[in-house]
Parts: sequence; C-alpha cells; structure tokens
Amino acid sequence: MPTIAKAYVASSPTSELEPGTVERRNPGEFDVQISIKYTGICHSDIHASRGDWAGTTYPLVVGHEIAGVVDAIGPKVTRHSVGDRVGVGCFVDSCRECANCREGEQQYCLQGATSTYNSYGRDGLPTAGGYSTHIVVDENYVLSIPDGICLEAAAPLLCAGITMYSPLRNWRAGPGKRVAILGMGGLGHMGVKIAAAMGAEVTVLSQSLKKREDALRLGAQRYYATSEPATFEHLKGQLDLIINTVSADIDVDAYLGLLALGGTMVLVGLPSKPLSQRAWSLIGMRRSLTGSKMGNIRQTQEMLEFCAANGLGAEVEVIRANQINEAHKRVLTSEVRFRFVIDAATF
Repeated sequence: MPTIAKAYVASSPTSELEPGTVERRNPGEFDVQISIKYTGICHSDIHASRGDWAGTTYPLVVGHEIAGVVDAIGPKVTRHSVGDRVGVGCFVDSCRECANCREGEQQYCLQGATSTYNSYGRDGLPTAGGYSTHIVVDENYVLSIPDGICLEAAAPLLCAGITMYSPLRNWRAGPGKRVAILGMGGLGHMGVKIAAAMGAEVTVLSQSLKKREDALRLGAQRYYATSEPATFEHLKGQLDLIINTVSADIDVDAYLGLLALGGTMVLVGLPSKPLSQRAWSLIGMRRSLTGSKMGNIRQTQEMLEFCAANGLGAEVEVIRANQINEAHKRVLTSEVRFRFVIDAATF
C-alpha cells in the first residue's frame, strides 16, 4: 500500500497552509523512501504557495530543503541503504537523455527537470515536497549527508547552500578573489560562509547595517550598507565577483560599477520585474552579467562534503509545523537569522 504522509498543504493562493496528507508511491526498483526529519523554508515555498508564479496546481505541498533518514529502498538500489542520512533538493528527476542531462547538468534539463513540488513525475502524478513526513525519490537524485553536519543545519544546504556554492565554485572564488555577497539572508549567509572557507576576500552588501556583526562573525572582512550612497563610490571598481541573492528590484548599473575589469555579477535571486541596464556598464570594463541555478547532483554532493570538511552548516531557527504560516510572514519581513527549519516530527 502507498504511504500516507502527514503534511502541511496549501489549498489555494489565498489560504494559509493547513494540516493534511499526501500519498507517496511505493518504492519502485530504484526508489528510496525517506523519513523526513527536517525541512528548510525557502522564499520559493512562499512564492509557490501564494501562486506568484504561473502554473501552480493545488492542493500543493511545498519544501525542497529536505534532510532525513532512509527507511525503505527498492530491490535494485545500490547508492543508499536503510538508515543512511540523506537529503533531497530542488529537483527529483530529469529526462536523463538530453545533452545537458548526459553532461550531468540535470538542473538544466532541456525537457525541464522534475521539481520536488508543483511538477509531474514519470508516473504522471503531481510531485509534493518536504512539508511532510515522508518522500519517495529515485536513488540518483538523493544526496548523502556526511556525519559532520547535523540534519537541521544540513537541510537548507540542499537549496540555499548549493545555490551559493555553485556560482562561487564555477567562477573560481578563492584566494586573491574579491567576492561580494549582495543580500544577507538565507542564501547570503551561506554565501559568506562558503566564500570565506574557499579563501576569498568577502564583502557583504546589505540594505542596512543591522546584520554587520553576523556577517563578520560568519567570515566577511567588509560590510557596507547599500542604502548609503557613499558605498558605491567607495567600492567602485574594487570587486571581481558579485553574487546577487536579492529578489528586490535594484539599480543593476550601480552594482556593475563596483566590478573591476573583467568582473562578473551572477544573479541567483528572482526579481519580480525585468532587469534593465546600460550596455556601457558591461562593455566599458568587459564586465559580465549572468545567472545561475542550483548545482547538479555531483556538485551538490561535493558541496555537502566541502561543508562537512569545513564545519559549515546553515544558521537555523527550528520551528514546529503549526508555526509555518507565521514563519512565512517573518521571511517576507526578513525577521529570521537566517533560515527557518521545520521539525517534521511535529507534522
């Protein structure tokens, strides 16, 4: 019989999330059934549950920062065993046949990767995320969580951690590289930790000074408030890499002006309106403006090993399931340092 998992469910764009259930398939030959222990709250969960993005299907169970323990496996599973500590991130499958999938870049699947929630699996059924007690995922899309990271601190690494690690790794953050993290929230605080551990010189750009002490504690060398015009004059042409985590509309030209010759600004946040910038902001100093999603499965596993080796995990506030709606409101007002994580035992 399929597993009936307890869950918190959004029934419409205007309703609060409420207790409910979700049916999980029986593990197939290559499937892993996971008893979820902790699930992080990502800003994307809020966008999705509120119907901010097109194509949302209700009822909806969100959550793609999942950490738990394997409690059943299919007969042909070789990557994981019952009792293993594992995680699931933003996608649970891909076509496996397109050029990008063959290159191991499943997140850029040309057919569209199967998202952990609000997508459709190979069985034709809607996917449901980690705001629940159990999930069943193909073994190839399940990550191993090293013993050096506690599960509650590991959960946000499956989205926030890899979303920051991927561009930092791909654009070679390290000694001698001047890296700025724009935004000091759930994504940004992991960017600071990871960039510092890579050996980069880390600057935080945040709207106000209220998170300065946190940023310095987590590894930043410099911290500037973007609300102060002097910041842009002081840092003009001084940075090699900016990772922009914010979803708010910003003056892209002003931030491009902070980059040195050949510098790059990488977008990982999702603003609600189209960006605009002057061509000269790029051409004048051979700068680049680009974007990045989460990493692939191989790189996500690499990130988890890197974090374990460097003693890194998310800064979390663990909450009960009945606090989810209030936590969503607090995320929108930036009243969390720095990631809410739901204790799945309270579903």
